[in-house]
Amino acid sequence: MASAQKDGIVRALHEYTTCDVSDALCKLKVYHGGFLPGLTMWSPQRQDGATKIVGPAYTVQYAPLDDPRAKVPGHYIDSVPPGAVVFVTCSPRTPNALYGGLMSTRARASGAVGSVIDGRFRDVQEQRDLDYPVFARDVGTTPPGPLFKVVGVNVPVRFVSDGQDTTINPGDFVVGDVNGVVVLPQALAGQALPLMAKQVEADSKMAVEIQKGMTFTEAGKRFRL
Repeated sequence: MASAQKDGIVRALHEYTTCDVSDALCKLKVYHGGFLPGLTMWSPQRQDGATKIVGPAYTVQYAPLDDPRAKVPGHYIDSVPPGAVVFVTCSPRTPNALYGGLMSTRARASGAVGSVIDGRFRDVQEQRDLDYPVFARDVGTTPPGPLFKVVGVNVPVRFVSDGQDTTINPGDFVVGDVNGVVVLPQALAGQALPLMAKQVEADSKMAVEIQKGMTFTEAGKRFRL
C-alpha cells in the first residue's frame, strides 16, 4: 500500500472509535471485530481520557534465548518509522516486562504514535511523564534480557488470547482508545471505512430519536437498514 494511501486511511480512522472499527469488521465477517482482548490503556492515564492511537503496526517478536532463530542485531526501537504503532509480543508469554521507559523515549523521538505490548511493560510513571500512549496486558519490573531475545522485526506476529488467534502483519492498522485495541488488516481498510461512516451516521440518528422517547427497537428498524 502506497504511503499516501496509508496516511489517508490513518486520518480517516481518527474519526472513529475502536468500537466503530469492530462493528465494520464484523459486517465483513471478521467476527471478533479485530479486538485484541486483554490490552488496556496504561499511559498517559489508566483507562481514562480521550487518548487515541492510530497507525500502521511496526511489529517486534521476542522468543526465549534458546530459540533457534538468530537474535536481531542492534535495537528494534532505533528503526521505528514516524507515525507507527510499536507492537511487541513474546511467545511464550512471560512475567518479564518486554518494554520500558527508554523505549518510549526513543519511540516518541522517532515520531511513533504509541506502543502496544502483548505482555507486561515497566517504568509506568516514566511513560506517563512522557505523555506517551502505552497499551499492555499488565505491568512488571524485570527486563526481558535475562530470558528473551528479539527474533523478528516487521514480521507477521500472532496474538493469542481468550480462544482467539489473530495474525498482525506489518502495516496493518492498529487503533487504540479507552475501549481497548483493535487491528484493521490493510486488505480490509478500503471496505471497512465506508461501513464505519454509515454505522456512525445511523447510530447518531438513533441516539437523537431515542432521547425523544423512541424505543431502541423502533429506532434500529428505522435507521439500521
